Amino acid sequence: MLPHVRSVVADLDPVLRRLADEIAGYELALDDLPVAPKVSPTEIRERLSTYDFADPIPLDQLIGDVAGLLRQWSLHVNHPRYFGLFNPTVRRAGVVADAIAALYNPQLAAWPHAPIANEIERHVLGWFMRALGLDPAAGFANFTSGGQEANQTAVTAALTSAFPEFAERGVRALDGEPVLYVSAEAHHSFVKIAHQSGIGRDAVRHIDVDRRLRLDVDVLAREIAADRARGRLPFLIVGTAGTTAAGAIDPLSELADVARQERLWFHVDAAWGGAAVLSPALRRHLAGIERADSITCDAHKWLSVPVAAGMFFTRHREPILQAFRVEASSYVPPAVPDTYDPYVTTVQWSRRFIGLKLFMTLAELGEQGMVGLIEHQAAMGELLRARLASSGWLLVNDSPLAIVCFTHPAIEDGRTTASEVVGRVVGGGRAWISEVRLSGPITALRACITSHRTQPSDIDILVEELERAIRAR
Repeated sequence: MLPHVRSVVADLDPVLRRLADEIAGYELALDDLPVAPKVSPTEIRERLSTYDFADPIPLDQLIGDVAGLLRQWSLHVNHPRYFGLFNPTVRRAGVVADAIAALYNPQLAAWPHAPIANEIERHVLGWFMRALGLDPAAGFANFTSGGQEANQTAVTAALTSAFPEFAERGVRALDGEPVLYVSAEAHHSFVKIAHQSGIGRDAVRHIDVDRRLRLDVDVLAREIAADRARGRLPFLIVGTAGTTAAGAIDPLSELADVARQERLWFHVDAAWGGAAVLSPALRRHLAGIERADSITCDAHKWLSVPVAAGMFFTRHREPILQAFRVEASSYVPPAVPDTYDPYVTTVQWSRRFIGLKLFMTLAELGEQGMVGLIEHQAAMGELLRARLASSGWLLVNDSPLAIVCFTHPAIEDGRTTASEVVGRVVGGGRAWISEVRLSGPITALRACITSHRTQPSDIDILVEELERAIRAR
């Protein structure tokens, strides 16, 4: 190291030491923190009002101040007893990767501005494409801000593929109303996407589900036929691999058959469940995903990296090149042969180095290490199912993934409610669960294993808290 570099590091040592202490200290203290804070907006705003920005604050002090605020007033999604939405306990490799990405601050819009960053992302995406059963040499993939952007890309690609004039003239070029089909349990991002795409929210057909909360293929076929008879223009079928509410996996192979027969684009929203393809024990549940025209998968859900790190994959490169093409040669460097500039192949223009956190996490763990994290969480889900059933709780879903939806006879007969039980559990601070409304309608409690740190002792504590909440009615 050069002498002048050593002097700079010496000057920064208090800051770097404080940052390292906060990272290590949070990891050590996490299990003993309340999972959810008890705080009002007024209390937070009063505390923040003390930062009037009139005088500078030393950075090492500021690190401690901000970390203290986050520790006191955050819902700690990294906690092993956060059984909530798809927010994982992150690996330290992802934290370090985000810091390095911020330090070098590469701009990934054009390949010449960030050669190594773009190639790292290409390398990781190619590895994941092969795991999904797609060919990187023929298809295309990119990192996104999350599942909604990936799903938006799929809808845009499907419209561009189905209607050749859509890229230039939009819906004005169409002879009827385009429609797409999703499960009644599908993610609500498709409603927003239909609005943003200009086809309108009415273009989304929510198809009934079967008793396992999976899209009913027979109902789908009837809806497609009815829409065609009315002069509408079906163009897309969406299957979900791991619904948000209950972890249901739609019959992907059957949906692929319908899509092929009807000549429709088949997209699989596997934002959470897609990670299961890495597991020899779980991948069979996603049979048919390899037949999709496009796939969404979020690394920040089941691959233990910080938000945001969505991914989009497709076997068809040409619709992507048509959908996002733009001419900006007056100020963007010329394209480099055998590369694709993200600003002409994705929704985003300026973009940070999203893929580094997944690259570093995979490289640190290795494939088998990542498989171990995924299978451990699935095993904790199975353990929770068994513990609930043996304690008199009623299981509502049967997903092979790590989501457990359940209720209790005391809720069923009206002696208490699901929301009251959730409130008592969350208010106790030892665990966090949520209430969920499923098709039927069914109201249940929902616990999702999102942490690779969750152990059988954490499952025991959750069941203890649930039993306490039931007795407290």
